[in-house]
Amino acid sequence: MNQVDETDHQLLEMLRVDGRRTYSDMARDVGLSVAAVKRRVDRLREIGVITGFTVQVDDAKLGWGVGAFCELRYVGTTGVDDILRTARSIPEVQAVYTIAGDPDALFQVRVRDIGHLQDVIDKLRRSGTVTGTKTLMVLGSWTRD
Repeated sequence: MNQVDETDHQLLEMLRVDGRRTYSDMARDVGLSVAAVKRRVDRLREIGVITGFTVQVDDAKLGWGVGAFCELRYVGTTGVDDILRTARSIPEVQAVYTIAGDPDALFQVRVRDIGHLQDVIDKLRRSGTVTGTKTLMVLGSWTRD
């Protein structure tokens, strides 16, 4: 496995805060040339440490103001592929986490309002081998930069 050193960690942290940060800006902060920073970032992508670059969006400003997590329980013979198929079939599902124990999966959803949330929950309940759900509404959130 390729080594990830302290400078690589510094570059990763800079990119976590601002994925559009320039190589020259990062080079100045870590004391390397622009070319050296580019090589390091390219290497981090090649070895799979950096898997992509994203944008953070305020969903509420786009009319999707309600967030929730839905715990789903499935029939014991349900495979992960079936759980993911359910997630992909419902556009309001933002992420799915298959987990050990009870429940079987945690779906993160984003909807317009409470009525829309009820429609999504109904879709989840009718999707194949779901045996039960529990919904937790998001009141606020915090993420690490």
